[in-house]
Amino acid sequence: METKELPFVRDMFDRIAPRYDLLNRLLSLRQDVRWRKKMVSKMTVPDRGRILDVACGTGDVLMEIRRQKGPKVHVIGLDFSAKMLDLAREKTRPESSGTISLVAGDALTLPFESESVHAITIAFGIRNIQNKALALKTFANCLAPGGMLLVLELATPKKGPLRDAYLAYFQTVLPLIGRFFSRHHYAYSYLPDSVSRFPAPEQFMNLMQAAGFNHIRCMRLTLGVANLFVGIKA
Repeated sequence: METKELPFVRDMFDRIAPRYDLLNRLLSLRQDVRWRKKMVSKMTVPDRGRILDVACGTGDVLMEIRRQKGPKVHVIGLDFSAKMLDLAREKTRPESSGTISLVAGDALTLPFESESVHAITIAFGIRNIQNKALALKTFANCLAPGGMLLVLELATPKKGPLRDAYLAYFQTVLPLIGRFFSRHHYAYSYLPDSVSRFPAPEQFMNLMQAAGFNHIRCMRLTLGVANLFVGIKA
């Protein structure tokens, strides 16, 4: 994450951390839970594989990996928000058994050796990174050959009545709900702006290919409200 955006985004997530899970469920009508389950279900790793969840937030993806992949895999959650990591620590403690680790870090300077993990996930995080191409190259460097990258991100449906209704909700209703439940209303105005600026699926898949991934595919979820990108390190 580039220096100029890092303090703002980190401060924003620190501030909204206490109500982050509640608002995720409310604003997505609990579809965020379904999307995370879908992402993890598409992951293939060795029995004792090492999985890195970048921008782990409060630890929802870590817990879903544990539920689906079992206690033998080693799961590492990385985030640059101290408050988010505090909540993730509380959430994962009962299930950790020494195989869930949390690390404070930045997606562009991952503190891991090359080719040291078997899969990387990032859910609703990469849109907050300005230099997405560099982030993808950093992920590829950390993955072992044949390792899998799974990127879950909000999207805008294709043109039509659904898109119009979605944009009305996303740009008008969502900030109002966020303002009602959180004092930090700017975060819920930032959200639709960051989604609208995210590259089109074809463009993002091209970035993945340029970073060293192949067998890339994009799965539209909930009529295109979210996208799941999957790629394999060449």
